[in-house]
Amino acid sequence: MTDSLSNIEFTNFCDFLQLNSGIKLNSSKQYLVTSRLNKLLTINHIESLKVLLERIQLSANSGLLQQVVDAMTTNETNWFRDEYPFQALTDKLLPEIAPRGGAKIWCAACSSGQEPYSIAMALDESKIQVGGYKYSAQIIGTDLSVQILAHAKSAEFDKLALARGLSSSREQRYFESIGKDKKRVISSIRNQVQFRQLNLKESYNSMGKFDVIFCRNVLIYFSAELKREILNKLVKCLNPRGYLFLGASESAAGFNDNFKMVRCNPGIVYQLK
Repeated sequence: MTDSLSNIEFTNFCDFLQLNSGIKLNSSKQYLVTSRLNKLLTINHIESLKVLLERIQLSANSGLLQQVVDAMTTNETNWFRDEYPFQALTDKLLPEIAPRGGAKIWCAACSSGQEPYSIAMALDESKIQVGGYKYSAQIIGTDLSVQILAHAKSAEFDKLALARGLSSSREQRYFESIGKDKKRVISSIRNQVQFRQLNLKESYNSMGKFDVIFCRNVLIYFSAELKREILNKLVKCLNPRGYLFLGASESAAGFNDNFKMVRCNPGIVYQLK
């Protein structure tokens, strides 16, 4: 693969990627495509992007398609990202939900697992603060990328990943050393989280109903039409008066009228009307 793409090659690839993953690339992202796919082409002995797309389309090569999706998925994530969703979850949302008989929480686009594991840690901290279990929760994390889900399931993180938003006290309490430069989430936290592969463009029928959904910092990569479609499907996955957390730069306003905005001070959460 050369260092540059023709406009036709780039446009065809963008259409292909959006069709299969929902990810929408703008015209400034040619360098991203080139840098992320060069290694994939070399490993698979494919001479060009055009040939790559032809091979996937002609042979229905789902394995090769998944490699492309894995390569193009942005997996930017932190521990306890923005902090307020986790505080609001334990202080406000779960005490309200608990009388209903426990809580089901879904982390859509969970990447390498920091978000669902952060939720499990926040629940454990709340339990410690009140001296016993106040409520139980089932946590499910999903992502488009099979590769990143394997990382999430392993619950193993290097020093660089641990340094992104994780306090030293939480690292000491919730991680065990498994090597010189790597640690793993302890089993009591790992066992609270289940992971499965899900493309947000596809059906959510297998997911069931949830009390709280985290779908944070993923809608920004989609078209307005797909954002509306995803939010409509998330509504159907929420229990009555359920809650939806979006990213700090994302909003349900203008895309779905089924939510009311609840201020967390700081931050906001959307509640099903």
